[in-house]
Amino acid sequence: MATMGSLIGLVNRIQQACTVLGDHGGGAGGSLWEALPSVAVVGGQSSGKSSVLESIVGRDFLPRGSGIVTRRPLVLQLHKTEGGQEYAEFLHAPRKRFSDFAAVRKEIADETDRMTGKSKAISNVPIHLSIYSPHVVNLTLIDLPGLTKVAVEGQPESIVQDIENMVRTYVDKPNSIILAISPANQDIATSDAIKLAKEVDPTGERTFGVVTKLDLMDKGTNAIDVLEGRSYRLQHPWVGIVNRSQADINKNVDMLAARRKEQEYFQSSPDYGHLAHKMGAEYLAKLLSQHLEAVIKAKIPSIISMINKTVDEIEAELDRLGRPIGGDAGAQLYTILDMCRAFDRVFKEHLDGGRPGGDRIYGVFDHQLPAALKKLPFDKHLSLQNVRKVISEADGYQPHLIAPEQGYRRLIDSSLSYFRGPAEASVDAVHLVLKELVRRSIAATEELKRFPTLQSDIAAAANESLERFREDGRKTVIRLVDMEASYLTVEFFRKLPTEPDKGANNNTPDEHKLADCMLTSSKHHRTVECRKIKCIILHQHGLRYIEEHNSESRCALSSEGGKKKLAQPFLCACRKQREETAERDAGRG
Repeated sequence: MATMGSLIGLVNRIQQACTVLGDHGGGAGGSLWEALPSVAVVGGQSSGKSSVLESIVGRDFLPRGSGIVTRRPLVLQLHKTEGGQEYAEFLHAPRKRFSDFAAVRKEIADETDRMTGKSKAISNVPIHLSIYSPHVVNLTLIDLPGLTKVAVEGQPESIVQDIENMVRTYVDKPNSIILAISPANQDIATSDAIKLAKEVDPTGERTFGVVTKLDLMDKGTNAIDVLEGRSYRLQHPWVGIVNRSQADINKNVDMLAARRKEQEYFQSSPDYGHLAHKMGAEYLAKLLSQHLEAVIKAKIPSIISMINKTVDEIEAELDRLGRPIGGDAGAQLYTILDMCRAFDRVFKEHLDGGRPGGDRIYGVFDHQLPAALKKLPFDKHLSLQNVRKVISEADGYQPHLIAPEQGYRRLIDSSLSYFRGPAEASVDAVHLVLKELVRRSIAATEELKRFPTLQSDIAAAANESLERFREDGRKTVIRLVDMEASYLTVEFFRKLPTEPDKGANNNTPDEHKLADCMLTSSKHHRTVECRKIKCIILHQHGLRYIEEHNSESRCALSSEGGKKKLAQPFLCACRKQREETAERDAGRG
């Protein structure tokens, strides 16, 4: 089983991965960073925050100065080693080791300026610093900008609220351990760190209190009431710290020597001697490390759950983005063809079924085209007056002998010419449906969503092909209509029978019978042509009949006998015309 120290190291690596992936914490919550336990160091300006961190590390490595020095969160990850040289590494410079901690201080300042500039603005993007040393414990601390009450020159007026908001985003986390630092020469009731900790952790379960500058208190005063929890009670013990004096800092007094001096102070102090074993930076580091280990152990299930959730989200995003594209031309061509096949598959699903849209093409042939054919002016075109006119003009100076074949052909040809308009309109309607299906298919193809330029190219190519197909379709349907109108087989006229229509009214004039029969025949052709245009299949006239009725004269075409009756009106018209011709010839004689 992994040791607690290795668990802290594991959390450190997860924090680094979160930073690389852009998860800096301090957001709206719910991220992996928010689920990781950490120790947030909170304190006002000049509270001794930097000195406490340097005492824990045992090295002088933090920037110093007046005003706001810490302007970006510093994630300080301590790794205990079994010996060897101490060194530091930054996440933004992973292949560079710093054994000179003065260079570490300069790198922190330079990296801060790189993000915030030379101004005194702040940024919530953290700096990750890992220190490897035999003199530290496994621990992770987050050094936050010091709380302030007044904006100094060069700072925006909102700096006070901006810093507080940043600090709150770290200490509000339920897995955050708050290290509240207050100077001993300041009333604990006015401590900015304690005030903020009390707001976010009213029970004190997550707060560790630290009192600094105990050696700078006025003579005759002490902080015993605070350290023993009588002034402000927390669930965890208060810890007193004696920082290096400014003179020691100026003399570059070794931090290990400063630790020994701190222990000597507590052991020899009449006020704090009985608490000496619970005081000092070394004791504070061990206390925080043990507590952080315990918190990590308790939070392991939730951390694993959050990691699994994050992995699933990233894998889902990778699936949406698609597989990586090779650099060579062959791999890129294969990827493009693969995406084109994906588009083709979606388009076929729209067209053949499974996705909506293809049914609209069926609607064009089943509803739009028949409705347009029914509106054609056949009643006017095949009126009695027009039939007489066409028949009388069809033969010229040579009258027909048996049946007005030329007149019939001319009526059929002129009637079929009406089909051109609805046929072309049907082609245009199908064209519009197909263009819409192309647009829908491109939008529904997941593989194309990350390639907008390829989407446009595929759409342009598809629409160009559809325009070409529309012109071909128009020519085909017009050719279909012209073919039907240009040729009637001899077999068609051979089947015209001579039997009279038993069900028809024989007193009806022949011209009326002819016109009525022609109108019925035209409606037959209209229905047949609708099916022919839909299927693009050529039929000859006379192969299929449907039953229609007009006025008093009916052509019962549902049987073979009915087919024979179709010829009777033409024969009647022929006999009458021959009689009239014979009478005129006799009168001239």
